[in-house]
Amino acid sequence: MNFMRRLFSAMVLVTMLVEPAASEGGTGQVADQAEEGSKGNRAAEIPLGVKIEWRVRNSFRFFSNPRDVDVHRATWIALTPEQRRTPILSAERALASRHPEGWAATIEGRPCWNAAKNEHVCPDGKPYAQPDSHRIVAELVGFPDAEHTPCVWYGTQKGRNSEPAVVVKQSCAKPVEMQVPYPAGLSLSVEIDGREVAEEDVRVRDVFIVGMGDSFGSGEGNPDVPVRFSRERVADYGRQDPKRNAVSQPVGYPARAGNWRQIGDRDFIANNARWVDQACHRSLYSYQLRAALQISLENPHRAVTYVGVACSGAEVVHGLFLRYKGNEWVPAPPEYSQISAVAIAQCGSSEAPAQDLPEAYHMNGKIEALQGGLVLHKCQQETARKIDLILMSVGGNDVGFARLVANAVLSDDTNLRRLGGWIGQVHGEREANAALDVLDERYKSLNRAFHNLLHVPWNESDRVVLTAYPAMALLEDGRAVCPDSSAGMEVVPDFRLSASKARESQRAADKLQRVMRASAREHGWTFVERHRDQFLGRGICAGWAENALSSVDDLRMPRRINGEWEPYNPADFQAYASRQRWFRTPNDAFMTGNFHVAQGLLQKVLKLESIQWFQLLLAATYSGAFHPTAEGFAAIADATLERANAVLAKYERRH
Repeated sequence: MNFMRRLFSAMVLVTMLVEPAASEGGTGQVADQAEEGSKGNRAAEIPLGVKIEWRVRNSFRFFSNPRDVDVHRATWIALTPEQRRTPILSAERALASRHPEGWAATIEGRPCWNAAKNEHVCPDGKPYAQPDSHRIVAELVGFPDAEHTPCVWYGTQKGRNSEPAVVVKQSCAKPVEMQVPYPAGLSLSVEIDGREVAEEDVRVRDVFIVGMGDSFGSGEGNPDVPVRFSRERVADYGRQDPKRNAVSQPVGYPARAGNWRQIGDRDFIANNARWVDQACHRSLYSYQLRAALQISLENPHRAVTYVGVACSGAEVVHGLFLRYKGNEWVPAPPEYSQISAVAIAQCGSSEAPAQDLPEAYHMNGKIEALQGGLVLHKCQQETARKIDLILMSVGGNDVGFARLVANAVLSDDTNLRRLGGWIGQVHGEREANAALDVLDERYKSLNRAFHNLLHVPWNESDRVVLTAYPAMALLEDGRAVCPDSSAGMEVVPDFRLSASKARESQRAADKLQRVMRASAREHGWTFVERHRDQFLGRGICAGWAENALSSVDDLRMPRRINGEWEPYNPADFQAYASRQRWFRTPNDAFMTGNFHVAQGLLQKVLKLESIQWFQLLLAATYSGAFHPTAEGFAAIADATLERANAVLAKYERRH
């Protein structure tokens, strides 16, 4: 210990004998939280192996309250070695067993996202994407009789003079918290009776992870706060027809809890399912967020800054390159394209100016929508924060995912098919193949933007992690598809799965898989596909259409018929219970997201005189039907985690 340190230590100890100590350690402050005991010969008896252990207090910075991160850390620590082979899926099941309403409902409102401003900002207003410090928790381990021994902690900032910036005196058994400058770090040491017993170089590794893409990236189908249903009340979506049987009538549906008077009125809409971002149906159950969260838990010296911009319905062009307003009407929809939103986040408090790029990304006219008038924001490289990982799910909407699904579940003689499904168009394998033929050009343009606009080095392209889509209707053998059936879909009478059309859709999905894999290889991206095998036998038909052993695996829609709820009361539905199927059926979507729009908005925009039937259609489709459950997204997150960790380890070894 140098002379200045000894002198400073002596002054601190003298001060503590004369004046009461402060309650919290800060610059030039002393906290005396331990009773003075007999010093004896403790300093001479310090055993070998005494050391400082420390961890980042809030390792996942997107959660502004570190206690929310502690819940996930404790859940992960409690997993068995076998469960840690799939840590995110195992944690999801453990959390769901404790929180039937879903764990995300317990932290609603505290993430670092301001939906009104469409920007990543924490409630305390401190810098988010470019942090200047992290709070850590440190403790002295291996010292006997620590409870009755006072320790003096010193924190000296790197690159400053040798005088400690932080001094804390308290029981050696008690952990100490202090703020550590980023990226410089802090030299942390502990003294007992004037003798230094341990020293540690504390430097936080903050990983910047971006989540981009479509509904499979946003977590569609899994709202942070699902709807709640009344135990007694029913909802009718049309008039009763005495000539039709009771089940096919648009009456007797589960009704939301609350004091609403009419479907679509103000009180009804106020009880819509809630999301981190309402317009994009971006959820805390997103596989991208779950993978980033797990990365933050596995290394105590690591923090993760996560910026998620994925949006349900987004494509490469309309979504990533061009502004896309999302799936649900909100007063303040996304203001920027995803590429621009990430560039703005990279800049933090600095400006990311708009760039006019009329010729850079249309790939010799092959992407017409990007010809002329393309404006994107770009943060200057010397200001931009370097991205460690881009987690991405995109391509499905580019080839017409929703239109393929509509083709598989709408028979040729239905009115809804003649109206163009629920997305304005229905198409099959031939149309999907035409779109697949030009998909790589879109990926190529996107790759160029990642390097030129978001500053991903060309020789580090594997930081872009593209995730494959799981099969929606394949059975356990990986060849057969779900049979012809309306199981899980009777919420809308026009819905009935066609096995033959499901096979067509699967062939298009298999080709999409090959194009994605080949494009990832060409551009040097990391490709994730291990989870696809885990989804076999867990598609939309997994469960029971009658005589179900439990309500969670019952595919049927609860309806009130002849005064009785069958097969169960909707108030007992558990959106996040562990179940066999990993895809939301239309029935599940109605019972989880239950998406409706304001009555006046439908009449104004769609000019429909009778909107009740359309509300039913929205509740069964735009609520996340044909998307993974929270368990399904957790399985995708585990597969992504494996590849993402490998990429991070590769570059950390270099530095």
